[in-house]
Amino acid sequence: MTEQERNVLLNELRQQESQREKQIKRERFRRLNPYAKKGAVVFAGSSLMEQFPLYEFLQDDDLHCTLYNRGIGGFTTTELLEAMDECILELQPAHLFLNIGTNDLNGPDYDRAAMLGRYEEIVQQIRKKLPETKLYLLAYYPVNPTVAEDPGLIECFRWRTNERIREASEGVQALARKYGAEFLDLNKHLCDAAGNLKAEYTIEGMHLYANGYRPVMDALLPLLRKIGEEQGGKQ
Repeated sequence: MTEQERNVLLNELRQQESQREKQIKRERFRRLNPYAKKGAVVFAGSSLMEQFPLYEFLQDDDLHCTLYNRGIGGFTTTELLEAMDECILELQPAHLFLNIGTNDLNGPDYDRAAMLGRYEEIVQQIRKKLPETKLYLLAYYPVNPTVAEDPGLIECFRWRTNERIREASEGVQALARKYGAEFLDLNKHLCDAAGNLKAEYTIEGMHLYANGYRPVMDALLPLLRKIGEEQGGKQ
């Protein structure tokens, strides 16, 4: 077996394992959702949402919200469309924060219009099946390709650029206006002078350490405190 053939085989095995992990997470959510409170706050999306240490921050900041994280690492817009029940609809949230689509950007076959079309399908389902849910669409976080070391990740950054991310975020913002959602750009304190994600905030140029999520949470705090007060008044 040549080195190229080994690399192809390893990549196929990694993809199979990734799909298996996603299916396990979906099944866990399906079995967990019956125990969740309806009318709570839900964060849904891909790994950038899954890895958000919301529960720790929730207690550190003394927020009185009932909150559920339904992010799944590696998810694309296509995969979230297939998992709407487990990740969103079964929970019937009063408030839904959505960050999905960055994994769609990762290759040469990326089609901005097609990705935003799938994102729009997600929003349409939410508006149809959860008409009272307040919907918040997040701008995509920046990346920092200068700190990447893994060859596969370096290749990924050829396509997942801050320019492509900015253009995709503009499309999400347009969807928010079209469907009466709120667009949240929480990136103000994440970027360095060059417009990249600050090196001290990122694991490998893409995902965030807790100190990177901290300014994101700080930007969310006024809104979450307001939601907590609303939820407290209904108890």
